[in-house]
Amino acid sequence: MPAPMEKTQSLETITPWKAHVDGAARGNPGPAGIGIIIEDPAGAIRCEIGEPFGVTTNNVAEYSALIRALEEARALGCTRLEVYTDSELVAHQLNGRYAVKAAHLLPLYQRARQILAQFEHATVTHVPRQNNQRADALSNRGADLAEAGAHTE
Repeated sequence: MPAPMEKTQSLETITPWKAHVDGAARGNPGPAGIGIIIEDPAGAIRCEIGEPFGVTTNNVAEYSALIRALEEARALGCTRLEVYTDSELVAHQLNGRYAVKAAHLLPLYQRARQILAQFEHATVTHVPRQNNQRADALSNRGADLAEAGAHTE
């Protein structure tokens, strides 16, 4: 029988935070951006990022958005996190369904696993793009900014 919940436990210690992440690249490789939204257990947005990420591939942008979200969540004091991504590759690699075959993704995969292990509880779930629209819009805004910066250099 599970132990009764202590009265001092708050909603934030038992209910996970949520992060929606996305990476986008205009071309592969091309000007890229990342999009991140982090919500606390009460549903309040605690972090929203849509920024350029230089010139890279879509998969690198996807992993980079995830890693940045994990770092931001830890900095906010989050210990339980559910991450949602529309990158089937990233979600399935981190969940052990796909092997990491591309050598350039292995350090990103390893870094993501390292940070995920720092949480009391963390999951990475693949969702359809329509369920990740806000993070998608932020990553595309970042890619637009990266593209505009590439044209001014």
